[in-house]
Amino acid sequence: MSKKTVEDIDVGGKRVLLRVDFNVPLGPDGGVSDDTRIRKSLPTIKYLIDHGAKVVLCSHFGRPKGKVVEEMRLAPAAKHLAELLGKPVPALQEIVGAEVEQHIAQMRPGEVVLLENLRFHPGEEENDPDFSRSLARLSEVYVNDAFGSSHRAHASVVGVARYLPAVSGFLMKKELESLGGILESPERPFAALIGGAKVSGKLGVLENIVTRVDSLLIGGGMVATFIQGSGHDTGASMVDADKIAYVQQLMQKAKSLGVQVLIPEDLVVADKLEAGAESKVVSAEQIPAGWYIADIGPRSVERFAEELSQSRTVIWNGPVGVFEISDFAEGTRRLASLIAELDGTTIIGGGSTSEAVAMLGLADKMTHVSTGGGASLEFLEGRALPGVEALLDRHAAVPHA
Repeated sequence: MSKKTVEDIDVGGKRVLLRVDFNVPLGPDGGVSDDTRIRKSLPTIKYLIDHGAKVVLCSHFGRPKGKVVEEMRLAPAAKHLAELLGKPVPALQEIVGAEVEQHIAQMRPGEVVLLENLRFHPGEEENDPDFSRSLARLSEVYVNDAFGSSHRAHASVVGVARYLPAVSGFLMKKELESLGGILESPERPFAALIGGAKVSGKLGVLENIVTRVDSLLIGGGMVATFIQGSGHDTGASMVDADKIAYVQQLMQKAKSLGVQVLIPEDLVVADKLEAGAESKVVSAEQIPAGWYIADIGPRSVERFAEELSQSRTVIWNGPVGVFEISDFAEGTRRLASLIAELDGTTIIGGGSTSEAVAMLGLADKMTHVSTGGGASLEFLEGRALPGVEALLDRHAAVPHA
């Protein structure tokens, strides 16, 4: 990795502002219902505690749009983290200001505190310099461990790094090494399974990944655009009509590069994309009028499985069906189970795909499950992430705070 990490800087006795991603789902009781992102941050938090830092955590939660929203306070995350750490984690009611500075000034080495939801302040998403400086005053070192937020040029992601020595945490390091490693030097054969609702949401990923893989497997709702680009009807399924020419060009590009593109040959279609809807398996060339593509069919699952089983590196971004409806989750379930058992490197590219493998209890069997949704997509597109660019380069001198 080309960026300095928390291990490259002295944190002993220092106030460390640690950007984490505690944007976690809450249950009916108001408690954390899925603590994956909190647990992923533990190695960096524990390292800082063990090395005598005064750990000042900051995160966003939801989209309060610069205003205080009681249901979006970070107290539940602080409570859950305290249980995981076995030590108190006070949840402050403010983000910056005199009271926050006073509390942090009284912290002892090894103590942890969580600031209030960053997005309660309009300066966060605006990357306001005054807000960035106020955050920077709280600490002497900045550590970014929120890969999932690093595609946003927000104050807590890039602004504060202008005023403090800025390094990556262990989760950020793992994300960059895992995603970057397979793009730059994958063990071959290298396959990419790309799903999702629309081609327009994956344009950059498809454009970049087709130049790097040996095979490209297409699933999800975007299949409709590929099918229509081949001259067949797609029933009531949504088609990116203005992307049909792009899909045709992509197929030609793949052919010129010797990349095999697999599009489902059969599909599960439904009269409604709802639980309990009438469904059936049809040829991809014979989708009935008024019906919707809901999942890939059994022959396609077998064909995809055969291709993936021959691969030494697999990256997967996007379920192949409407996974949130159990009637249409079979394709995603079967391919997830196969990928989990592969003898090779398996990377799950964040977002709904990460949620799917977690729900199936397969996350621990993958080489790496990314915590980044939009950040993973932009990274796979080959785009520089502002939050990563803001960190000190590996061989740069560490400035004084």
